[in-house]
Amino acid sequence: MRFDVLEYSRRRLTSITLVTGQPRFGSYNFWMEPSPSRLQLRLVGASYAMVAAVSALLIFQRYLVYVRNPQDVAASSGMYAGGDLLLEIFIGFLFLVPTAALVFVIRKSESCCTTYAKVLLGLSVTAPLSLGLLFIPVLNQWYWGDAVIFRLFAIPLVVAVLIFSRWLTRFEGARRLISYALLIEGLTFVVIIAALFLFSNARHG
Repeated sequence: MRFDVLEYSRRRLTSITLVTGQPRFGSYNFWMEPSPSRLQLRLVGASYAMVAAVSALLIFQRYLVYVRNPQDVAASSGMYAGGDLLLEIFIGFLFLVPTAALVFVIRKSESCCTTYAKVLLGLSVTAPLSLGLLFIPVLNQWYWGDAVIFRLFAIPLVVAVLIFSRWLTRFEGARRLISYALLIEGLTFVVIIAALFLFSNARHG
């Protein structure tokens, strides 16, 4: 059945070419668009799963440090906060590896690149949302507050992923979505810097 459909598409393309002198590539690419193999996608998925498992283990170990040494944490809160930031950066770089592999795998498929760009756009929307949640006292405490802070600190890493992804993406629709994501991340970062500047001036004033 698939052979008959492909054969029909080929004949129709040939007839259109003979009549108009130009093939209608828009309808033809629906059948001929290259797509990543299932093996490649499974390997990328397995890489993400492995990185997620390692990250969860590292976070759990860090949590045990806080639980078992509450007095040390209270006495050296700044040092522990720095350690948390380093852990976040390390986990972010871990996720960059399968993400780079994913971009290389899907770079020739327009539908896959568009879906990937939509996911990046959704991820970027969490930056201004996190900034807004930071000013709600009920939601910026405990683990929710830590997640919000970590998301905002991850803006440079997300921007690096967006720039790398846009550089490898050759489809205009996907590139446009990634540009929107870059704009959201950049504006959020500018707002953060402006808020810190105003807060610093208010304290000194």
